[in-house]
Amino acid sequence: MTITPYEISVPTFQRGFAVLSKLLDKAEAFAEERKIKPEVLVEARLAPDMLSLAGQVQRMSDTAKFAAARLTGTEAPSFADDEKTLADLRTRIARTTDYLASVPQDAFDGATERMVTVKSRGGEHTSTGKEYLLTFALPNFYFHLTTAYAILRHNGVPVGKLDYLGRA
Repeated sequence: MTITPYEISVPTFQRGFAVLSKLLDKAEAFAEERKIKPEVLVEARLAPDMLSLAGQVQRMSDTAKFAAARLTGTEAPSFADDEKTLADLRTRIARTTDYLASVPQDAFDGATERMVTVKSRGGEHTSTGKEYLLTFALPNFYFHLTTAYAILRHNGVPVGKLDYLGRA
């Protein structure tokens, strides 16, 4: 079986965002039912030094769009990290999935061998596209999706494993 860089990235990211959207639907229904301001959930976090729900969604978005751009040798769109409401988070998700849908599948040709450099506070790390996708982009994306799920669950939103795994 052969899996292309496109197949293991774009559809995977899109599915993760579909799952996240359903989690946000449940969060909104929970907030409405419990008469909680939804912004409380948007700003919720698991620990004081962790990102909020909004931060988790922003990092998922950044990871997906930068992965697509890095693997295709193109520029990713820049989004301000200013989401304050569930509607704002949905807009961020839509903008990200629209961008992913706009990247042609053939743009990923040669992505496994393309050298990718990621700059961070710890310096620069260069690897092949394959290594970058499998050891950084996908794990990072799922870390933030899992943490978004955990924030909602921790705050009482009735979500479970099947909501995370999704039927998307």
